[in-house]
Amino acid sequence: MTKKIGLLGLQGCLEPHAAKFAACGAETAKVLEPGQLSGLDALVIPGGESSTMLRAASSEMWQALVLFAAHKSVWGVCAGSILMAREVRNPQQRSLGLLDMVIERNAYGAQNESFAAELAVAIEPAHRATYLFIRAPRIIETGDAQVMAEHKGIPVMVRNGRHLATTFHPELTEDLAIHRWFLANCASD
Repeated sequence: MTKKIGLLGLQGCLEPHAAKFAACGAETAKVLEPGQLSGLDALVIPGGESSTMLRAASSEMWQALVLFAAHKSVWGVCAGSILMAREVRNPQQRSLGLLDMVIERNAYGAQNESFAAELAVAIEPAHRATYLFIRAPRIIETGDAQVMAEHKGIPVMVRNGRHLATTFHPELTEDLAIHRWFLANCASD
């Protein structure tokens, strides 16, 4: 049965994720309203600008995201990982609290300080690839979250229960491994 993955479309980069999931045999749907979460197997909160996403999300959407995440997998990418965190710093802002981590916004600097790094990713099968960090946040505490990849000793990919966060952008590379892994491991009650 084909899985259907929602792409939160409040702001950010959706098309590369749609292409990756299509290459993996999944369907995607852009999510702009709470009712569009119905029938999805999982959700991706994409990279973009977390404070803009916060302003664009109605209180109904915010509540619907929390309810969705209580039963289905959510993957936060870069800005999405900020919204997934238990606590956000630099500056502090509201978040969904879906992952037991503390995250610092724009920790690696401005847009022109973006970089690529080769990472060993703890997925099955074990994987190594080069990924892009664009105005990336930094995970500074992980609590109960499982670290699945690090860059220079700092967590950059974590999993907490059914939820996943990456501070880098696997959708902007040729690599499909993390999208495949998410499809295989997204879970629901």
